[in-house]
Amino acid sequence: MFYACVRAVVAVCLRLFYRVKVNAPGAEPEGPVLFVGNHPNGLIDPGLVFIITRRPVTFLAKAPLFSLPVLGWLLKGLDALPVYRKQDDPTKMGGNEGTLDAAKGALLQGRAITIFPEGKSHSEPGLAELKTGASRIALSAAKEGAAVRIVPVGLTYAEKNVFRSEVLIDVGPAIEVASFLPSDAASESESVRALTDRIAEGLRAVTLNLEQWADLPLVQLAEQLYSFKQGQVLDAERLRLWARGVQLFRAREPERFEGVRAHLASFQRRLGLVHAERLKDLALVYRPGNVVPFVVKNLLSLILGLPLFVLGLVLFWLPYQVPRAVSRKVELDVQATVKFLTAFVLALVWWGGLTVAAGVWGGAWWAGLTFLAVPPLALFTLYFAERWDVLRRDIDVFFTLGSRVRLKSLLLSDGERLAAEVERLADEYRPQVDAAVRR
Repeated sequence: MFYACVRAVVAVCLRLFYRVKVNAPGAEPEGPVLFVGNHPNGLIDPGLVFIITRRPVTFLAKAPLFSLPVLGWLLKGLDALPVYRKQDDPTKMGGNEGTLDAAKGALLQGRAITIFPEGKSHSEPGLAELKTGASRIALSAAKEGAAVRIVPVGLTYAEKNVFRSEVLIDVGPAIEVASFLPSDAASESESVRALTDRIAEGLRAVTLNLEQWADLPLVQLAEQLYSFKQGQVLDAERLRLWARGVQLFRAREPERFEGVRAHLASFQRRLGLVHAERLKDLALVYRPGNVVPFVVKNLLSLILGLPLFVLGLVLFWLPYQVPRAVSRKVELDVQATVKFLTAFVLALVWWGGLTVAAGVWGGAWWAGLTFLAVPPLALFTLYFAERWDVLRRDIDVFFTLGSRVRLKSLLLSDGERLAAEVERLADEYRPQVDAAVRR
């Protein structure tokens, strides 16, 4: 019951904090499963596992977290297992044997475990070198007859420390551990290394895994241009293929790569100058038939929704600002964790405080009404703020480009030319990227 409540609350809160997209097979894996993920965002990463499976999951977490007042209580209540790291306390490293045995025991009972084999949260653009703990746990349980499968989970954040930014959870095909079992004791270390390499391969397939962060805007723009040329929507899977293609392109044709990169960067800067985010913004045609309904619909939304939005801003301004202020002084890879936990605790306190204040002011009836009204009002305020941001951008694009036919035409022409070049590169490098993915 405790686990189910925590899971439901965390899953809902994370969906409020981020715009979550999930790319996963239809059927959940059954039996003993080891979820392994990349680790770019502190305690947010294990929290996202609550979204991809309804199964109870045993988490492995670094030992110092268990001593924190609220978080430690939660981790113990979720039956998480402590991992003792040398950098935390070298004298407690021996405790890991008990942790590995407990993890193996969970798999033998047919349960699910989550582990992040990079061993630490980080903000690097690619995977860090994987530790062998996940492989040793899986092989140890498999040797005792458990049909263990390892499921790679890729977490790709648009802006991991930004409220209401996007995160993609990509679940890869399961890895059958039985095929990596050693034939004898002498080949055990070789099996551990082979399985660790296979896990790394699985994680690379579900993450962008860039060589440098400067490649991210390049990859995103290439996908935008390609999808525009093909008449398709943006696709997360293609985004990863672009990331691999960029690496191959840079390695094999560095001079040509730099030329294309410079053209793409220049085009992106020019899009920014006219406040357009996508190439299709340039292809918009403004006619009375589509402008008038747009204006009427959004004007009505503004008139009807603005009073509630203003009330929400007044009531929730402080609990919205405090987490942002608290998180500014911590490292990037834990900013979202600090922001999320602070917001979660403060929201509960604020909700209770508003309810009590309403009760003191107007009695039990007002207290009950406030208790019921605060969550939907908070959600509406969030929705309206997002809707207003989109509306403001659309208006900005209209006034910037609506009357500048020649400027829009020139940019669109340049964009279409670049899109054709990107399409040629995709056709040229597709066989090599496909071969790299299959390996």
